[in-house]
Amino acid sequence: MLLKTFGWSFAITALGLVAAVLYGGWTAFGIVAILAVLEISLSFDNAVVNAGILKKMSAFWQKIFLTVGVLIAVFGMRLVFPVVIVALTAKMGPVRAVDLAFNDKDRYQQLVTDAHPAIAAFGGMFLLMIFLDFIFEDRDIQWLRWIERPLAKLGKVDMLAVCISLIVLLITSFTFAAHAHQHGGAHADKAQTVLIAGVAGLITYMIVGGLSGFFEDRLEAEEEREHEAEETAARTGKKRSAVVLAGQAAFFMFLYLEVLDASFSFDGVIGAFAITNDIVLMALGLGIGAMYVRSLTVYLVRQGTLDDYVYLEHGAHYAIGALAVILMVTIQYEINEVITGLVGVVLIALSFYSSVRRNRALAAEDGTSAGSGERTEVQSGV
Repeated sequence: MLLKTFGWSFAITALGLVAAVLYGGWTAFGIVAILAVLEISLSFDNAVVNAGILKKMSAFWQKIFLTVGVLIAVFGMRLVFPVVIVALTAKMGPVRAVDLAFNDKDRYQQLVTDAHPAIAAFGGMFLLMIFLDFIFEDRDIQWLRWIERPLAKLGKVDMLAVCISLIVLLITSFTFAAHAHQHGGAHADKAQTVLIAGVAGLITYMIVGGLSGFFEDRLEAEEEREHEAEETAARTGKKRSAVVLAGQAAFFMFLYLEVLDASFSFDGVIGAFAITNDIVLMALGLGIGAMYVRSLTVYLVRQGTLDDYVYLEHGAHYAIGALAVILMVTIQYEINEVITGLVGVVLIALSFYSSVRRNRALAAEDGTSAGSGERTEVQSGV
Protein backbone atom coordinates (compact mmCIF):
# COMPACT_ATOMS: atom_id res chain seq x y z
CA MET A 1 0.00 0.00 0.00
CA LEU A 2 2.75 2.44 0.96
CA LEU A 3 4.86 1.64 -2.10
CA LYS A 4 1.83 1.79 -4.39
CA THR A 5 0.86 5.24 -3.13
CA PHE A 6 4.34 6.75 -2.83
CA GLY A 7 6.01 4.83 -5.67
CA TRP A 8 5.90 7.71 -8.14
CA SER A 9 7.14 10.11 -5.46
CA PHE A 10 10.16 7.87 -4.78
CA ALA A 11 10.87 7.61 -8.51
CA ILE A 12 10.58 11.37 -9.08
CA THR A 13 12.83 11.98 -6.06
CA ALA A 14 15.54 9.72 -7.49
CA LEU A 15 15.30 11.29 -10.95
CA GLY A 16 15.22 14.81 -9.53
CA LEU A 17 18.29 14.30 -7.33
CA VAL A 18 20.23 12.67 -10.18
CA ALA A 19 19.28 15.60 -12.43
CA ALA A 20 20.45 18.02 -9.74
CA VAL A 21 23.85 16.31 -9.51
CA LEU A 22 24.25 16.36 -13.29
CA TYR A 23 23.16 20.02 -13.43
CA GLY A 24 25.19 21.48 -10.59
CA GLY A 25 27.07 18.79 -8.69
CA TRP A 26 26.62 17.82 -5.04
CA THR A 27 25.92 21.40 -3.99
CA ALA A 28 22.86 21.37 -6.23
CA PHE A 29 21.93 17.98 -4.75
CA GLY A 30 21.86 19.49 -1.26
CA ILE A 31 19.86 22.53 -2.37
CA VAL A 32 17.21 20.39 -4.08
CA ALA A 33 16.90 18.16 -1.01
CA ILE A 34 16.46 21.18 1.28
CA LEU A 35 13.83 22.70 -1.03
CA ALA A 36 11.90 19.41 -1.10
CA VAL A 37 11.80 19.28 2.71
CA LEU A 38 10.78 22.97 2.80
CA GLU A 39 7.88 22.34 0.43
CA ILE A 40 6.63 19.30 2.37
CA SER A 41 6.78 21.10 5.73
CA LEU A 42 4.97 24.16 4.36
CA SER A 43 2.30 22.12 2.58
CA PHE A 44 1.44 19.31 5.01
CA ASP A 45 -1.75 21.13 5.96
CA ASN A 46 -2.51 21.34 2.25
CA ALA A 47 -2.44 17.54 2.05
CA VAL A 48 -4.91 17.19 4.92
CA VAL A 49 -7.37 19.67 3.41
CA ASN A 50 -6.98 18.12 -0.04
CA ALA A 51 -7.75 14.70 1.43
CA GLY A 52 -11.05 15.98 2.77
CA ILE A 53 -12.03 16.96 -0.77
CA LEU A 54 -10.40 14.09 -2.64
CA LYS A 55 -12.20 11.40 -0.63
CA LYS A 56 -15.42 12.52 -2.32
CA MET A 57 -13.96 11.79 -5.75
CA SER A 58 -13.74 8.50 -7.64
CA ALA A 59 -10.54 6.48 -8.14
CA PHE A 60 -10.34 7.83 -11.69
CA TRP A 61 -10.27 11.46 -10.53
CA GLN A 62 -7.79 10.57 -7.81
CA LYS A 63 -5.50 9.32 -10.58
CA ILE A 64 -6.07 12.54 -12.52
CA PHE A 65 -5.08 14.45 -9.38
CA LEU A 66 -1.84 12.46 -9.17
CA THR A 67 -0.97 12.74 -12.88
CA VAL A 68 -2.38 15.80 -14.61
CA GLY A 69 -2.54 17.60 -11.26
CA VAL A 70 1.15 16.98 -10.64
CA LEU A 71 2.06 18.40 -14.05
CA ILE A 72 0.09 21.54 -13.21
CA ALA A 73 1.62 21.76 -9.73
CA VAL A 74 5.24 21.05 -10.67
CA PHE A 75 5.61 22.67 -14.07
CA GLY A 76 2.77 25.17 -13.82
CA MET A 77 3.13 26.60 -10.33
CA ARG A 78 6.80 25.91 -9.57
CA LEU A 79 8.30 26.68 -13.00
CA VAL A 80 5.91 28.61 -15.26
CA PHE A 81 4.12 30.67 -12.58
CA PRO A 82 7.18 32.67 -11.38
CA VAL A 83 8.09 33.43 -15.00
CA VAL A 84 4.53 34.61 -15.76
CA ILE A 85 4.55 36.79 -12.65
CA VAL A 86 7.81 38.40 -13.72
CA ALA A 87 6.48 38.98 -17.24
CA LEU A 88 3.27 40.60 -15.98
CA THR A 89 4.71 42.76 -13.20
CA ALA A 90 7.78 43.89 -15.16
CA LYS A 91 5.69 44.35 -18.34
CA MET A 92 8.00 42.28 -20.47
CA GLY A 93 7.51 39.40 -22.88
CA PRO A 94 7.60 35.78 -21.68
CA VAL A 95 10.73 35.08 -23.74
CA ARG A 96 12.57 37.93 -22.01
CA ALA A 97 11.34 36.67 -18.61
CA VAL A 98 12.65 33.16 -19.34
CA ASP A 99 15.97 34.65 -20.47
CA LEU A 100 16.24 36.50 -17.16
CA ALA A 101 15.43 33.35 -15.20
CA PHE A 102 18.37 31.51 -16.73
CA ASN A 103 20.88 34.24 -17.51
CA ASP A 104 20.28 37.06 -15.01
CA LYS A 105 19.18 35.23 -11.87
CA ASP A 106 19.70 38.15 -9.49
CA ARG A 107 17.45 40.43 -11.55
CA TYR A 108 14.89 37.65 -11.88
CA GLN A 109 14.86 37.12 -8.11
CA GLN A 110 14.40 40.85 -7.56
CA LEU A 111 11.42 40.98 -9.92
CA VAL A 112 9.72 38.02 -8.24
CA THR A 113 10.35 39.60 -4.82
CA ASP A 114 8.84 42.88 -6.06
CA ALA A 115 5.74 40.96 -7.13
CA HIS A 116 5.35 39.39 -3.69
CA PRO A 117 2.75 41.86 -2.33
CA ALA A 118 0.31 41.03 -5.14
CA ILE A 119 1.00 37.30 -4.87
CA ALA A 120 0.54 37.33 -1.10
CA ALA A 121 -2.69 39.34 -1.35
CA PHE A 122 -4.21 36.92 -3.87
CA GLY A 123 -3.18 33.78 -1.98
CA GLY A 124 -3.93 35.25 1.43
CA MET A 125 -7.50 36.18 0.51
CA PHE A 126 -8.18 32.81 -1.10
CA LEU A 127 -6.91 30.90 1.94
CA LEU A 128 -8.66 33.26 4.38
CA MET A 129 -12.00 32.51 2.69
CA ILE A 130 -11.38 28.77 3.04
CA PHE A 131 -10.68 29.16 6.76
CA LEU A 132 -13.65 31.46 7.43
CA ASP A 133 -16.11 29.27 5.54
CA PHE A 134 -14.91 26.31 7.59
CA ILE A 135 -14.97 28.02 10.98
CA PHE A 136 -18.39 29.63 10.44
CA GLU A 137 -20.04 26.29 9.58
CA ASP A 138 -22.00 24.47 12.30
CA ARG A 139 -20.45 21.01 12.75
CA ASP A 140 -21.36 17.92 14.74
CA ILE A 141 -17.72 17.45 15.72
CA GLN A 142 -15.90 20.47 17.12
CA TRP A 143 -12.28 20.68 18.22
CA LEU A 144 -11.90 24.02 20.01
CA ARG A 145 -15.48 24.29 21.21
CA TRP A 146 -15.01 27.61 23.00
CA ILE A 147 -14.09 29.16 19.62
CA GLU A 148 -16.12 27.10 17.18
CA ARG A 149 -19.51 27.20 18.93
CA PRO A 150 -19.93 31.01 19.00
CA LEU A 151 -18.40 31.37 15.52
CA ALA A 152 -20.81 28.77 14.13
CA LYS A 153 -23.69 30.91 15.44
CA LEU A 154 -22.17 34.01 13.84
CA GLY A 155 -21.82 32.06 10.61
CA LYS A 156 -25.60 32.16 10.16
CA VAL A 157 -25.20 35.80 9.07
CA ASP A 158 -25.16 35.83 5.25
CA MET A 159 -21.91 36.83 3.53
CA LEU A 160 -20.10 37.33 6.87
CA ALA A 161 -16.94 35.59 5.61
CA VAL A 162 -16.83 37.84 2.54
CA CYS A 163 -17.31 40.98 4.64
CA ILE A 164 -14.54 40.02 7.08
CA SER A 165 -12.18 39.15 4.21
CA LEU A 166 -12.81 42.50 2.51
CA ILE A 167 -12.24 44.37 5.78
CA VAL A 168 -8.92 42.54 6.26
CA LEU A 169 -7.94 43.38 2.68
CA LEU A 170 -8.83 47.07 3.06
CA ILE A 171 -6.91 47.37 6.32
CA THR A 172 -3.88 45.63 4.78
CA SER A 173 -3.97 47.80 1.66
CA PHE A 174 -4.36 51.10 3.54
CA THR A 175 -1.66 50.14 6.06
CA PHE A 176 0.68 49.21 3.23
CA ALA A 177 -0.03 52.51 1.45
CA ALA A 178 0.55 54.52 4.64
CA HIS A 179 3.82 52.68 5.33
CA ALA A 180 4.99 53.28 1.75
CA HIS A 181 4.13 56.99 1.99
CA GLN A 182 6.11 57.37 5.21
CA HIS A 183 9.15 55.80 3.58
CA GLY A 184 9.26 57.96 0.50
CA GLY A 185 6.43 56.35 -1.47
CA ALA A 186 8.63 53.78 -3.19
CA HIS A 187 5.82 51.22 -3.01
CA ALA A 188 2.82 53.56 -3.00
CA ASP A 189 1.72 52.35 -6.44
CA LYS A 190 1.68 48.77 -5.15
CA ALA A 191 -1.08 49.49 -2.63
CA GLN A 192 -3.62 49.53 -5.46
CA THR A 193 -2.09 46.37 -6.87
CA VAL A 194 -2.48 44.67 -3.49
CA LEU A 195 -6.14 45.69 -3.37
CA ILE A 196 -6.85 44.43 -6.89
CA ALA A 197 -4.96 41.16 -6.34
CA GLY A 198 -6.82 40.53 -3.08
CA VAL A 199 -10.21 41.11 -4.72
CA ALA A 200 -9.13 38.77 -7.53
CA GLY A 201 -8.30 36.08 -4.94
CA LEU A 202 -11.70 36.53 -3.33
CA ILE A 203 -13.52 36.35 -6.68
CA THR A 204 -11.53 33.26 -7.68
CA TYR A 205 -12.54 31.51 -4.48
CA MET A 206 -16.19 32.41 -4.89
CA ILE A 207 -16.30 31.25 -8.53
CA VAL A 208 -14.33 28.02 -8.24
CA GLY A 209 -15.55 27.08 -4.76
CA GLY A 210 -19.11 28.06 -5.63
CA LEU A 211 -19.20 25.97 -8.80
CA SER A 212 -17.62 23.02 -7.00
CA GLY A 213 -20.16 23.18 -4.18
CA PHE A 214 -23.06 23.68 -6.62
CA PHE A 215 -22.27 20.59 -8.67
CA GLU A 216 -21.45 18.57 -5.57
CA ASP A 217 -24.85 19.38 -4.06
CA ARG A 218 -26.59 18.51 -7.31
CA LEU A 219 -24.68 15.25 -7.48
CA GLU A 220 -25.71 14.28 -3.95
CA ALA A 221 -29.35 15.16 -4.68
CA GLU A 222 -29.27 13.12 -7.88
CA GLU A 223 -27.74 10.13 -6.10
CA GLU A 224 -30.41 10.34 -3.41
CA ARG A 225 -33.17 10.38 -6.03
CA GLU A 226 -31.65 7.38 -7.82
CA HIS A 227 -31.40 5.49 -4.55
CA GLU A 228 -35.07 6.10 -3.84
CA ALA A 229 -35.94 5.03 -7.37
CA GLU A 230 -34.06 1.75 -6.94
CA GLU A 231 -35.84 1.02 -3.70
CA THR A 232 -39.23 1.48 -5.32
CA ALA A 233 -38.18 -0.37 -8.50
CA ALA A 234 -39.17 2.64 -10.58
CA ARG A 235 -35.98 3.57 -12.35
CA THR A 236 -36.62 5.51 -15.57
CA GLY A 237 -33.30 4.81 -17.34
CA LYS A 238 -31.78 8.28 -16.85
CA LYS A 239 -28.53 6.88 -15.58
CA ARG A 240 -26.48 8.82 -18.12
CA SER A 241 -27.40 12.23 -16.67
CA ALA A 242 -26.06 11.22 -13.28
CA VAL A 243 -22.78 10.11 -14.81
CA VAL A 244 -22.41 13.43 -16.65
CA LEU A 245 -23.23 15.31 -13.47
CA ALA A 246 -20.66 13.30 -11.55
CA GLY A 247 -18.11 14.31 -14.16
CA GLN A 248 -19.00 17.97 -13.77
CA ALA A 249 -18.84 17.79 -9.99
CA ALA A 250 -15.50 15.98 -10.04
CA PHE A 251 -14.06 18.41 -12.60
CA PHE A 252 -14.91 21.49 -10.55
CA MET A 253 -13.67 19.86 -7.35
CA PHE A 254 -10.44 19.05 -9.22
CA LEU A 255 -10.24 22.67 -10.38
CA TYR A 256 -10.82 23.83 -6.81
CA LEU A 257 -7.99 21.56 -5.62
CA GLU A 258 -5.62 23.02 -8.19
CA VAL A 259 -6.39 26.62 -7.20
CA LEU A 260 -6.03 25.63 -3.55
CA ASP A 261 -2.64 24.07 -4.28
CA ALA A 262 -1.62 27.22 -6.14
CA SER A 263 -2.46 29.36 -3.12
CA PHE A 264 -0.46 27.07 -0.85
CA SER A 265 2.51 27.12 -3.21
CA PHE A 266 2.94 30.91 -3.11
CA ASP A 267 4.86 30.90 0.17
CA GLY A 268 6.97 27.96 -0.96
CA VAL A 269 7.98 29.65 -4.23
CA ILE A 270 8.82 32.95 -2.52
CA GLY A 271 10.56 31.20 0.38
CA ALA A 272 12.69 29.18 -2.02
CA PHE A 273 14.51 32.34 -3.06
CA ALA A 274 16.03 32.46 0.41
CA ILE A 275 17.87 29.27 -0.56
CA THR A 276 18.53 29.68 -4.28
CA ASN A 277 17.60 31.88 -7.23
CA ASP A 278 18.28 29.13 -9.76
CA ILE A 279 14.94 28.37 -11.41
CA VAL A 280 15.99 24.83 -12.38
CA LEU A 281 16.96 23.82 -8.84
CA MET A 282 13.85 25.53 -7.53
CA ALA A 283 11.59 23.59 -9.88
CA LEU A 284 13.32 20.29 -9.03
CA GLY A 285 13.17 20.76 -5.26
CA LEU A 286 9.67 22.20 -5.01
CA GLY A 287 8.44 19.69 -7.59
CA ILE A 288 9.67 16.75 -5.52
CA GLY A 289 8.01 18.21 -2.45
CA ALA A 290 4.74 18.79 -4.35
CA MET A 291 4.76 15.16 -5.47
CA TYR A 292 5.02 13.92 -1.87
CA VAL A 293 2.22 16.23 -0.79
CA ARG A 294 -0.02 14.71 -3.46
CA SER A 295 0.92 11.16 -2.56
CA LEU A 296 0.30 11.94 1.10
CA THR A 297 -3.14 13.29 0.19
CA VAL A 298 -4.10 10.03 -1.55
CA TYR A 299 -2.62 8.00 1.32
CA LEU A 300 -4.76 9.85 3.87
CA VAL A 301 -7.84 9.17 1.74
CA ARG A 302 -7.18 5.46 1.22
CA GLN A 303 -6.26 4.86 4.84
CA GLY A 304 -9.34 6.68 6.09
CA THR A 305 -7.12 8.75 8.37
CA LEU A 306 -9.49 11.72 8.45
CA ASP A 307 -12.29 9.44 9.63
CA ASP A 308 -10.13 7.91 12.36
CA TYR A 309 -8.57 11.18 13.53
CA VAL A 310 -11.50 13.56 13.26
CA TYR A 311 -9.74 16.74 14.42
CA LEU A 312 -7.02 16.61 11.74
CA GLU A 313 -9.17 18.53 9.29
CA HIS A 314 -9.81 21.17 11.95
CA GLY A 315 -6.09 21.54 12.64
CA ALA A 316 -5.36 21.86 8.92
CA HIS A 317 -7.95 24.62 8.51
CA TYR A 318 -6.56 26.50 11.50
CA ALA A 319 -3.16 26.19 9.81
CA ILE A 320 -4.73 27.61 6.64
CA GLY A 321 -6.05 30.55 8.64
CA ALA A 322 -2.60 31.12 10.15
CA LEU A 323 -0.97 30.93 6.71
CA ALA A 324 -3.50 33.41 5.31
CA VAL A 325 -2.64 35.88 8.09
CA ILE A 326 1.08 35.31 7.57
CA LEU A 327 0.76 35.96 3.83
CA MET A 328 -1.09 39.22 4.46
CA VAL A 329 1.51 40.29 7.02
CA THR A 330 4.39 39.50 4.62
CA ILE A 331 3.03 42.11 2.25
CA GLN A 332 4.68 44.64 4.54
CA TYR A 333 6.95 42.66 6.88
CA GLU A 334 9.32 39.75 6.34
CA ILE A 335 8.58 36.51 8.19
CA ASN A 336 10.98 33.58 8.22
CA GLU A 337 9.77 30.52 6.31
CA VAL A 338 10.68 28.30 9.27
CA ILE A 339 8.03 30.04 11.34
CA THR A 340 5.47 29.58 8.57
CA GLY A 341 6.17 25.87 8.37
CA LEU A 342 6.27 25.31 12.12
CA VAL A 343 2.90 26.98 12.73
CA GLY A 344 1.17 24.53 10.42
CA VAL A 345 3.00 21.50 11.77
CA VAL A 346 2.27 22.43 15.41
CA LEU A 347 -1.45 22.99 14.78
CA ILE A 348 -1.83 19.70 12.93
CA ALA A 349 0.18 17.86 15.61
CA LEU A 350 -2.09 19.28 18.32
CA SER A 351 -5.21 18.26 16.39
CA PHE A 352 -3.78 14.76 15.92
CA TYR A 353 -3.06 14.49 19.65
CA SER A 354 -6.60 15.62 20.45
CA SER A 355 -7.94 13.00 18.04
CA VAL A 356 -5.93 10.26 19.76
CA ARG A 357 -7.25 11.37 23.17
CA ARG A 358 -10.79 11.33 21.81
CA ASN A 359 -10.38 7.82 20.41
CA ARG A 360 -8.98 6.54 23.71
CA ALA A 361 -11.86 8.11 25.62
CA LEU A 362 -14.36 6.46 23.29
CA ALA A 363 -12.63 3.10 23.65
CA ALA A 364 -12.70 3.39 27.43
CA GLU A 365 -16.41 4.26 27.41
CA ASP A 366 -17.77 1.68 25.05
CA GLY A 367 -15.16 -1.07 24.90
CA THR A 368 -14.03 0.01 21.40
CA SER A 369 -17.28 -1.20 19.80
CA ALA A 370 -20.40 -0.57 21.88
CA GLY A 371 -22.19 2.74 21.73
CA SER A 372 -20.82 3.70 18.31
CA GLY A 373 -23.95 5.74 17.71
CA GLU A 374 -22.76 8.25 20.31
CA ARG A 375 -19.33 8.82 18.89
CA THR A 376 -20.15 11.95 16.99
CA GLU A 377 -21.31 13.59 20.21
CA VAL A 378 -17.97 13.25 22.00
CA GLN A 379 -15.78 16.33 21.85
CA SER A 380 -12.16 16.86 22.77
CA GLY A 381 -13.02 19.51 25.34
CA VAL A 382 -10.00 21.56 24.33
